[in-house]
Amino acid sequence: MKALEIMVQPVVTIRRDTSLEEAARIMLNNRFGCLPVVDDSGRLCGIVTESDFAAKERGIPFSTLFLPQVLNEWIPLQGIERIYQAARTTPVSTIMGTDPASVSEETSVEEVVKQMLYRDINHVPVIRDGIPVGIISRHDLLRIMIADAESG
Repeated sequence: MKALEIMVQPVVTIRRDTSLEEAARIMLNNRFGCLPVVDDSGRLCGIVTESDFAAKERGIPFSTLFLPQVLNEWIPLQGIERIYQAARTTPVSTIMGTDPASVSEETSVEEVVKQMLYRDINHVPVIRDGIPVGIISRHDLLRIMIADAESG
C-alpha cells in the first residue's frame, strides 16, 4: 500500500508569517493535529503541530534544573495565559519544526511508519516536487486495519 492510498487531501497549509493565533484557529476549526508550513513558492519548509503550542519541560542551560517552557519562553505555570495572549500575533516561524519529515505519494506505508517511529512524530506531509499534496497521521493508519477487516 502506498502513501497516496491513505493520505488526507487536500492539505491545508500556512506560511511562515501566519500568526500563532490564526494557525491555532485553523487547527481547532478543522480538527487538525498539524499544519505544513510552505514558502513563497508553495514548497514545504516546516511544520507546526499541537505539541509546539504545549508547555514542555526543558533543562536550564548550564544547570541540572528543569523548568516549563511554552512557545519558547520560560514560565511559571501561573503565567501561561499571559504568554499565550502575548504570542497571538507571533509568526509560526518562531515555533515551527524546520526539518519536517516528508514522503512522496509512492512511498510505502511501511516506510511512512518507519519515519513516524524513527522521528517520534504523529504526522507526515506527502509531497510532490516539494509541494504538500496530502498528510498522513497515525490516526490515518487505523484505516488500514479497518479496511483489512472489512475486506477480509
